[in-house]
Amino acid sequence: MKNEKSLGYWSVVAIGIGGMVGGGIFAVLGLAVELAEGGTAIAFAIAGVVALITSYSYAKLSVAYPSQGGTVEFLNKAFGKGLFTGGFNILLWLSYIVMLALYAYAFGSYGASFFPEGSQTFWKHLFISAIIISITWLNVLSVGIIGKAERLIVGFKVAILLLFIGIGFWSINTSRFGPTNWASPLHLVAGGMIIFLAYEGFELIANTARDVKNPRKTLPRAYYTAVVFVILLYILVALVTVGSLPISKIVNARDYALAEAAKPSMGSFGFTLIAIAALLSTASAINATFYGASRVSYNIAKDGELPEILEKKVWNKPIEGLLITSVFTLLIANLSNLSTISTMGSAGFLLIFAAVNAANARMYKNTESRRWISVLGIIACLAALAALIWQTLTTSPKEMWILIIMLGLAFTIETIYRKRTGRIILPLSPRVIHNEERR
Repeated sequence: MKNEKSLGYWSVVAIGIGGMVGGGIFAVLGLAVELAEGGTAIAFAIAGVVALITSYSYAKLSVAYPSQGGTVEFLNKAFGKGLFTGGFNILLWLSYIVMLALYAYAFGSYGASFFPEGSQTFWKHLFISAIIISITWLNVLSVGIIGKAERLIVGFKVAILLLFIGIGFWSINTSRFGPTNWASPLHLVAGGMIIFLAYEGFELIANTARDVKNPRKTLPRAYYTAVVFVILLYILVALVTVGSLPISKIVNARDYALAEAAKPSMGSFGFTLIAIAALLSTASAINATFYGASRVSYNIAKDGELPEILEKKVWNKPIEGLLITSVFTLLIANLSNLSTISTMGSAGFLLIFAAVNAANARMYKNTESRRWISVLGIIACLAALAALIWQTLTTSPKEMWILIIMLGLAFTIETIYRKRTGRIILPLSPRVIHNEERR
C-alpha cells in the first residue's frame, strides 16, 4: 500500500525553523556578544551564510535520496559503509549529545535566573539534571507527550522573539552596534562559528523527505526559506540585544542574555516572558533531539557502526541508545561550561556539514547539482572550522583537547568495533555508489 504524502511546504518550513530556533539562540546569544561585541549581528550573518550554502547540498541530496536516515544515509550513499562514513556517523551522534547538553544548560540557566544570584549555580545544575531525566523518562513512556504540542511551542517561541524585536527595536541605541564597536574581523568570524550550532537544525528537514508532497519542488524551497528566515530573525535579535544593553551587562548575564535584554523595553514582565519562552523552547528541543539522537544511534547500529546493544528496542523505541545518550548528556551539561559545549557542538557540525557538501560534490551528476556550490560549501565549512580552532587556541587552548578527543573517539569506536566483529571496511570507491543505485 502506497504511503500518502502528508507534509506540505509550510509544514516542512516549520520543521526547519523549529529545529534551528530550538534552544540555540537562547543559549549562545550572550557568548556571541562576548566574542563579537557590537558586531554580533554580523557574526550571526556569517554563520548563516555557511548554513545557507550547505542547505543547497542537503536539498539536492534529500530530493535524490529521500530517507529518514538523513545525514547518515547521504554519507553512506556517497562514500559507502566504510571507516570514513562510520566515524562520521558516530561523530553525528556525539554532536547530537553536545546539542542536548547545550539545550539542557540553557534550560538550567534560565530556570536558575528566577532565584537569588548566590544560589543560581545550585539551581542551574538541579534544573539541568531534572530536565534531562524527565525528558528521558517521557521518551521511554511516550514520545508523543511533548511532540503533540511541538507546533504550538514553535509558534509561541517565534512569536515571542518577534515581539521582543518589535517592542525593543524602537528604544535601541544604534551606536552600540556601529562598526567602531565591532570586534576584529577574525573575531567576528570566530564568534559566528562558535555559535554555528544555532543553525544546525535545518538538517532535520532531510529526515522528513519521504513524507513530503512534491519533494522536488517543495524541499529546496523549504530549506532556503527556513534558513533565510532564521538568519534574518537572529540578526534582528542580535541588533536589539546589543542596542538595548552595554556589552559588559550582556556578558555578565550571558547564560540568560536574551531575557536580560528584554528588561529595558519590556521591564520585569519581558524578562519573565522571555525566560518562560526559553524554558519551553529548550524543553521541546531536548525532547525532539533525544528522539532524533537515539533514532540515529539505532540506524547506525543497524548498519553495524555502533555496538548491537543500541539496536535493541523496547516498545518500538531504541531504549538503550536513548539511555546511553541521556547519561552522556548529563555528564557534559553538568561538567562543562557554555563556551566548551558550544565549541564542541559547532566544530562537530562544521565537520559533518563539510562531509555532506563533499557527498553532494561527489554525486553531483546523480543529484543534478552545480558542483561548484558544494565545493564552495566544503571550503566555507573548513574555513569556519579553522577560525573556530584559532579562537580556541588563542583563548582556551585546553579546549582543543576536547575537540581532538571528540573526533578521535568517533573513529576509535568505529575502528575497535569493526576489528572485534571482523567486519570488512569497504573501500571508498564510486563502485559502491553504483551498486547501491542499482538496488
